[in-house]
Amino acid sequence: MALPGKIKKLDQVVVNRIAAGEIIQKPANALKELIENSLDAKASDIQITIKDGGLKLLQRFTTSKLSSFADLHSLSTYGFRGEALASISHVAQLTITTKTAQDKVAHRASYVDGKLKAPPKALAGNQGTTITIENLFYNVPQRRKALDNISEQFTGITEVVTRYAVHNSSVAFTLKKQGENSPYVRTPSKSDKSDTIKLLFGQAVARELIEVSLEDSVYKFKLQALITNPNYSNKKLVFLLFINHRLVESTLIKKMLDDLYSIYLPKKTHPWCYISLEIDPNNVDVNVHPTKSQVKFLHEEAIVERVKEALDGKLSSNNASRTFYAQARLPQVDLSREALGQVLPDLAAGVNENKDKGKVQASKMVRTDHQAQKLEKFNFTRALKTVQKLFGSQEPTREAKTKEPPPENQIIELKITSVPPEIPETLQEQTPEFSEPVPEQTSECTDLESVEEEKESDEIFKSYSVNCYRRPVELTSILRLRKRVEDSYHGGLRKILSGMIFIGCVDEKLVLFQSDVDLYICKIKNLAEEIFYEIMLYDFANYGVLKFSSALSLVELAKLGMKKKSSKSSLEQFAEQIKDLLVSKSEMLKEYFAIVITKNGYIKSLPVLLEDYSPDVAGELPNFVVRLATKVDWTEEQKCFEDISRETARFYSNVDFNKDWRHSIEYVLFPAIKESLLPPKEFAHDSSILKIASLPDLYKVFERC
Repeated sequence: MALPGKIKKLDQVVVNRIAAGEIIQKPANALKELIENSLDAKASDIQITIKDGGLKLLQRFTTSKLSSFADLHSLSTYGFRGEALASISHVAQLTITTKTAQDKVAHRASYVDGKLKAPPKALAGNQGTTITIENLFYNVPQRRKALDNISEQFTGITEVVTRYAVHNSSVAFTLKKQGENSPYVRTPSKSDKSDTIKLLFGQAVARELIEVSLEDSVYKFKLQALITNPNYSNKKLVFLLFINHRLVESTLIKKMLDDLYSIYLPKKTHPWCYISLEIDPNNVDVNVHPTKSQVKFLHEEAIVERVKEALDGKLSSNNASRTFYAQARLPQVDLSREALGQVLPDLAAGVNENKDKGKVQASKMVRTDHQAQKLEKFNFTRALKTVQKLFGSQEPTREAKTKEPPPENQIIELKITSVPPEIPETLQEQTPEFSEPVPEQTSECTDLESVEEEKESDEIFKSYSVNCYRRPVELTSILRLRKRVEDSYHGGLRKILSGMIFIGCVDEKLVLFQSDVDLYICKIKNLAEEIFYEIMLYDFANYGVLKFSSALSLVELAKLGMKKKSSKSSLEQFAEQIKDLLVSKSEMLKEYFAIVITKNGYIKSLPVLLEDYSPDVAGELPNFVVRLATKVDWTEEQKCFEDISRETARFYSNVDFNKDWRHSIEYVLFPAIKESLLPPKEFAHDSSILKIASLPDLYKVFERC
């Protein structure tokens, strides 16, 4: 049978620390003890300095009428003050420095766990007493962590100082943070309560105050109160209650005030009240709460009722009238419209117009300009210069464009610096040949001039061709594809995109942008693929040439593109079939799409869709070659052109993330999307573009409107 456990007596240090934690619960409690200590000592000036909300440093300096150092332990107005200081010393590092009028030097003593660390030391100092509390709750880490909100602790300290400054208006109070010159609270000495209230709570409170006094011999109490009359109301009750000069709380008195003022004030509004009760100490129990913030007294309900009657009598006598404060209207010159028109005709014309224009609500105000540009767009110092124009930079005149014969397509040389390691050296053609010019288009066409004129007159899509000369396109199949895009785009999304302001890339797949008062997120690849498809249609047969520095083998590219899809035995056969198919279509690919393929199966160039933009050639070209051969319907003209355009757009939508891809997206790709993209209706419901926030909704959430 197990023996019963023994009850062990706690160490006295632990007992004292627990008791101190009950008395000193937060920095405001410690400061309250220090202020009452100072007032006990008949202080005339109390200066408080805090750091980190009073958790790191809480220093109080007072000038008083102490006659000796021992008097610190024999003050009794608020009770035995030495006990409060001892409690603080159990949970903080306490230092007291004091100099009386009779002493030649000051003395400093440090306390730990209620005891002196060492005998007091003599040092130079001014007359008065400084009590310094450092590292509050340094030995109670759980309590210290719970009080980590510095702003909240500072607010509590400010409230304590403000309330004691009102009650003790003859004493000067100063509250400031360490290292700052400007105080948060400062009141002069030898002032009266009304002036102090005006200084701390404002003129709006001070001018509406009513003074109430009462002395009752039956219940042995005195009442001194300053309360606001029915002209004043506030959303929150401000209640200062002192019983026997101690700042306390009383639920009963607070409820009495709410009931009393409910007769005089509108619903959900409250007064400002200061009440001081002096009750026979024999009738007051101050030990209800460890912090002495609550008290109980004899005949409590009767005394509260007498106080209510006294306050009600004053309020009723001041309820006969209401005072309204209005700002005087500033004088202004009243000019007639005719007189104004003679002096400022332009201003007079806009007077009525401006009157009709109401002020824009903050919740609907657009604070950015979607037409503004950034300096980063003009990045002239980029190390990689891939564009090399063959015909100079000067733009030909209109006459030159019409009279001169069409030159060869604009050529841009592309040097591939990051080729997948799987590509063997035999991939590159040693002696590529490409010198023949691109012939002028001579295909038969159907007259759809009206459709073309309507598109150009409406400026639905801008050309992004880098060629100086633009060949007319009258192929019925292409015009039908363009017409399909123009008839099926989403007008609402187009309006959103036309006014968008680029915010930034969330990652390699998503972009944030603003339009009007809304915030959107979009999928980069979806929008890029659609804009490149439309560029393929509207710049058809007018592309610049993106020429490789070395021609690439279609067979080797096809092998890389099908490596994960086919066995080794069939890989070579499929690659040869792809090469043969694309070589057989090389004339058409070269004439219409600037995709140059030699007779021996090497690809030499791709079309330029956007200037200063190049796709991920090293990573995506093998897949493009395979899909160009397998995903295109080569039997019907319109379907063939559509499939080639779609696959090329798909290839170009893969951004090269090995380069400055953020710059390319923001300053090359998205300006084209903003300017020209005709978004299909599918974008409205396939999550390509999503609205994630709006300014009016945010104002509602944060209750700003």
